[in-house]
Amino acid sequence: MNANPISRRRALSVGGLGMLGVTMPKLLQAGDVLGTRPAHAKSVIFLYQFGGPSHLDTFDPKPDAAAGVRSHFGVIDTAAPGIRICDQLPKMAAVMNDVSLVRTVYHTMKNHNSASYYALTGHAPPLDDIRLRDTLELFPAYGSVVDTLAPVSDGMPSFVAFPHIIRDGEVTPGQHASFLGKAHDPLLITADPNDASFSLPELSLPSGLTTQRLQDRRSIQQLVNSQTRMLDHSVAARGLDAYYEKSLTMLNSSRVREAFNLSAEPQSVRDRYGRTTYGQSCLLARRLVESGVKFVNVYFANNIGGRTTNGGWDTHGFDNTRMYPILRDYQLPITDQTLPTLILDLKERGLLDETLIVWMGEFGRTPKINDNISRDHWPQCYTVLLAGGGAKKGFVYGTSDKQAAYPDKDPVLLDDLAATVFALLGIDPHTEVRDKLNRPLPVSAGKIVTPLFS
Repeated sequence: MNANPISRRRALSVGGLGMLGVTMPKLLQAGDVLGTRPAHAKSVIFLYQFGGPSHLDTFDPKPDAAAGVRSHFGVIDTAAPGIRICDQLPKMAAVMNDVSLVRTVYHTMKNHNSASYYALTGHAPPLDDIRLRDTLELFPAYGSVVDTLAPVSDGMPSFVAFPHIIRDGEVTPGQHASFLGKAHDPLLITADPNDASFSLPELSLPSGLTTQRLQDRRSIQQLVNSQTRMLDHSVAARGLDAYYEKSLTMLNSSRVREAFNLSAEPQSVRDRYGRTTYGQSCLLARRLVESGVKFVNVYFANNIGGRTTNGGWDTHGFDNTRMYPILRDYQLPITDQTLPTLILDLKERGLLDETLIVWMGEFGRTPKINDNISRDHWPQCYTVLLAGGGAKKGFVYGTSDKQAAYPDKDPVLLDDLAATVFALLGIDPHTEVRDKLNRPLPVSAGKIVTPLFS
């Protein structure tokens, strides 16, 4: 059953909104997408690795490949028999019996913004171009779809994103609600959870302004607006009003404030996650799903390019030693501290079976190491990690070829991965929403990868 069932009256109301355009039969079937099998996941933590991690240097090593293809790192066995990963990830190796690896994800987008839009929404962009602009013609983020079809109804936000707005020059599309309307945008937090003074300016009131005064002012503003705009009921106006009302509700919610209160965590727990922006963001994600948030986007970095102390996974270089020192000194240590800690923390709290972790980037890296001793963009085959939320444990789906260049068995298009994530949440991926032109569009055009289900 859906974790937050929608009443028939509510469903009829939602289905009647032209802005959302949810088709009734699909909405009512959302909690039963696989016959009588209930959905496992109540929440998703989407760990987005902007820049594109190298699958050959993380979760799909090819130690027997030729020099110039195989990683400069070694491989190690894991807690899951038969699964071997990069030797720079020993803590991850210990929790691989709780993980599924999909080693044959593929698409054709070679530019960061185009590929990232595809990864963040499950829909292919209209063109593969570094200049792909964020427009309302493009599809919404996964979390915005979830907020539309199966929203939280107890005052908590359904969709939260932090701690960055990601961009490669232009803002990367796929981070908000797009044509679904601003009411379904994520609660975006751009403060650093690792900062000692971390707070929520997005939810803070000016000094001396109480929520009651704010509500009174809101009532006056609504009266003035009704006079000046002649009761404008445009989609944009409704969306802004709904977003404003949701913000007011959260301003007055002690549950929301407490969920974001990282100082309530024991210092030992905070240290386990790592005193980094990403580590504390993952801890915050755990607190949010524990409090009932349905979809959390955590962005590893706000830009594609990495250094040994910050940035994304785009490490294909300006000098002869760029990629491997960055992986060794920065990205892999952070990943090896934070990701297994999140998995174990959720497991210890009894939350892993109902929380789906998705760890992925927009593409992988070339099998051939380039002249800068780095790897270039490679969308033709790469690895996505799933943990919890009804996904199988200690499992590999799909086999890449001898160089991890192309799928050899069981290829998985990004559309299929999207359909699978929605299905694990109990949302029928064929459910339709309507775009700005009132055209019915399925939330996913992919096929559910049922072998991934536990």
